[in-house]
Amino acid sequence: MEYVKNITELVGNTPLVKINSITKNIESTILAKLESYNPGHSIKDRIGIQMIKDAEEKKLLKKGGVIIESTSGNTGMGLALAAIKKGYKMIVTMPDKMSIEKIDILKAMGVKVIITPTNVTADNPQSYYSVAKRLSIEIKNSFYVNQYDNLANRKTHYKTTGPEIWRQTDGKITHLIAGVGTGGTITGCAMFLKEKNSNIQIWGIDTYGSVYKKFHETGVFDKDEIYSYTTEGIGEDIIPKNVDFKLIDLFEKVTDKDAAIMTRRLAKEEGILAGNSCGAAMAGLMQLKDKLKKNDIAVIIMPDHGSRYLGKVYNDSWMKKQNFI
Repeated sequence: MEYVKNITELVGNTPLVKINSITKNIESTILAKLESYNPGHSIKDRIGIQMIKDAEEKKLLKKGGVIIESTSGNTGMGLALAAIKKGYKMIVTMPDKMSIEKIDILKAMGVKVIITPTNVTADNPQSYYSVAKRLSIEIKNSFYVNQYDNLANRKTHYKTTGPEIWRQTDGKITHLIAGVGTGGTITGCAMFLKEKNSNIQIWGIDTYGSVYKKFHETGVFDKDEIYSYTTEGIGEDIIPKNVDFKLIDLFEKVTDKDAAIMTRRLAKEEGILAGNSCGAAMAGLMQLKDKLKKNDIAVIIMPDHGSRYLGKVYNDSWMKKQNFI
């Protein structure tokens, strides 16, 4: 009989798919790494399981404990897979800009969800970071995962995602394009890929309202760069420990509108029902297309599935309300 012992064994080994229609005027090969093929439908399944394993090994999480995390949604789902398997309770804090689908899925998986305001600073007591930290102090036998500074995050991608991309491209990859949120994905993959070939270009996709691009280029953390935006899963108003700026060759900002419209194009033109940050990464590559040469092989990491955005990016009323269409 052919079966796996539990759902977490299905994490990883996601497919690469060639982008054809959107990139028809580009001579290089553009491949999408579809992380929606993980059982929790996002790349965060990888880190959720690894971060819990590390916490157990370090005795930071004990039997009957409570997992606490601040998340845009997907990491919460990855952690929930581990929590269900191992019998932990779980609480997540989420900004109120996140899609209702993410909230409902987390609740369906037995997670307590606490919604916090989006439009507050990171150090505000009401921010999703601050609320998660406070709960971890107040609740006994709890563990605050902190995906932003927990280096098991990028270690996971160094051990799994990076090697998969190298193997799937037969070592021919020339460019990696990924949205930067916690920084774990792009940094972990870059650590592995640049060990194999230091000439591989690593392009980070940022959003307007985030500090990353300016910080990378100037070393200045500019609070005036910070404002609310609709794109989910990328950009930050903090500098997480998981981001290694030395490994990222350039940052490209993508508007909320361009990210949303490209997300829809991926579904309509490629048959890929992808998440909001996938559209941002694809739009970022198209903005940078003149930097690509004929024989280049570019891999875009597409972190999650579009089913989480049916009430937003894939909803005409929401798109019109944002003046995107």
